[in-house]
Amino acid sequence: MTVATTKLSSRGQVVIPESIRKSLHLKEGDQFVVVGQGDSVIFKTISPPSLDQLDGLLAKVRTQARKAGLRRSDAKAAIAWARSRRK
Repeated sequence: MTVATTKLSSRGQVVIPESIRKSLHLKEGDQFVVVGQGDSVIFKTISPPSLDQLDGLLAKVRTQARKAGLRRSDAKAAIAWARSRRK
C-alpha cells in the first residue's frame, strides 16, 4: 500500500500524489466514482466495458427479454413513448 498526503485547492481540486498515480498506473483522463462517507473520501477508477464484456451483457439482456415475452416492436414503442415525454 502506498500512502501520501495532499490538499484540497480553493477550486475544490485534489492532486493525487505522483507515487500513487504511478503505483496505480493512473493517467490523464482517467475517470473516477467519488464516494464520501463520514470523514472519508474514496476515489474508485472506472472504465468502459470491453467489447467482449458488452457483447456478453447484450446477450444476457436479449435472453431476459425473450423470457419476458418482449419483442423488438415493444422496445421501439417504449423508446418512442419515452422520447415523446421529454418534449
